[in-house]
Amino acid sequence: MGRIALLLGGFLLLATPAQAGLMDLLESIESPLQESPELPPLPDEPGEGKNWVGTEIPKPDLPILVLAGHADSQRMAGSGTPGRAVGIGGARPMQPGITDELFWNLLTAKAVVAEGQRQGLKMRFYDPGVRTIRDSDDPRTNWSVGREHVSNGGYAVEIHYDAYSPHGIGPGIIPAVLYGFSVMDEALAEEFGAYPYDYRGMLGGPRRGVAMLEIGQLEGALERGLRNPSTRQQTLQTIARRVVRALRQGMVLANSPVGGTTLLKGSITEPVLGPGEDVSE
Repeated sequence: MGRIALLLGGFLLLATPAQAGLMDLLESIESPLQESPELPPLPDEPGEGKNWVGTEIPKPDLPILVLAGHADSQRMAGSGTPGRAVGIGGARPMQPGITDELFWNLLTAKAVVAEGQRQGLKMRFYDPGVRTIRDSDDPRTNWSVGREHVSNGGYAVEIHYDAYSPHGIGPGIIPAVLYGFSVMDEALAEEFGAYPYDYRGMLGGPRRGVAMLEIGQLEGALERGLRNPSTRQQTLQTIARRVVRALRQGMVLANSPVGGTTLLKGSITEPVLGPGEDVSE
């Protein structure tokens, strides 16, 4: 009986919380937690213009993820610009309940994906479908889905339009910062211009690996082209071709045996913008 009691006591000892904690510790040693990559330090002085070079290459077998900026942040801070027509001119919003920027972000992002797929690029569009998500780390947000996509070696870009003068700056790519600067951002910078990587102290999207492309300020000829039903489709198509042309150039850089620091101008000849199709302000 004494030996049985001793064995039983040993069995109960193995089942104690202390032993369970030891097993968890041993398992954690065998399977260490994956560390998140570190962000680059902010410069001593705020950056002005392009202060980065895109050399990181995304996996070619993963699709390019295209997002519409502010799709999950309506009716809260950071919902996007109303555009000059609404903000200054008193025009009616394109759609009640959302800013004009989101309205155009959605249409532009979808046009980019449609054009990219037509040209053979592996692209997809994501829309959270919920217009107000206050927790930026909610798994449904653009940034959460974008970060997951980029963590697997893909490329994610969020479409935006900048605020009208004097509040906005103009077109350009705000590069993704997490996981390094991408050749895809380098190519978009050649087409649209570039912001410093530390713009506004490094924005939430770039901190999560999501690039942010500002198409242009939502005013003037660009806004009129979008708002006019007779020119809307042509304007969207022109923008989509410019974005896709840059992304295709990025794929050329990604597949080049030479490092992704020099743009291979002239490597892609189609499609090109026709006369009078430049929508830059």
